[in-house]
Amino acid sequence: MRHGKKINHLGRTTAHRHAMLSNMATSLIMHKRVTTTVAKAKALRQYVEPLLTKSKEDTTHSRRLVFAQLQEKEAIKELFGEVAGKIANRPGGYTRIIKLSASRLGDNADMCVIELVDYNDTLLEAKNATAEKATTTRRSRRRSGGAAPVAGDAAVTSATEVKGEAVAPDATVQQSAPEDTPTETVKDGESRDEAKADA
Repeated sequence: MRHGKKINHLGRTTAHRHAMLSNMATSLIMHKRVTTTVAKAKALRQYVEPLLTKSKEDTTHSRRLVFAQLQEKEAIKELFGEVAGKIANRPGGYTRIIKLSASRLGDNADMCVIELVDYNDTLLEAKNATAEKATTTRRSRRRSGGAAPVAGDAAVTSATEVKGEAVAPDATVQQSAPEDTPTETVKDGESRDEAKADA
């Protein structure tokens, strides 16, 4: 039985595994992305995300805690400087794992890229572009069959007569288009622009 065996040992001793994860975390902080196997990337994510959370609070204590793990002054400077500023408003999930289609030639291991989320400019630009498109959508002026209900119409609570016809209690009163404005007749399946082109 393998109860309580959550840690992937990655085929290494404890000291070797800690040294490898420390080196990979330093590389991730310095270069913002690392290509590795999926198993190592998942282990690295568990290792580096608490360090990134500690970097949000720039105190001597948090710097010492992170330095105990990384043992690299340049990485500490980068982490508490530029990286901490980028991730300041993010509540978690600082890394992203993107699986690659090609496997490693030697042992056919699944490969992936682990990167810091706030540094992938391509995805950030695509996200901003979709947000702009969503805000600048335009509604069509064409109405589907009949007169559309006008804003401000309220449900009629009692049976009343509109133009000599009885209306049910839940029906809504619809206002017809004013007679003085000319209306265009458009055939079914034909857009308004095509009708104007034919006229």
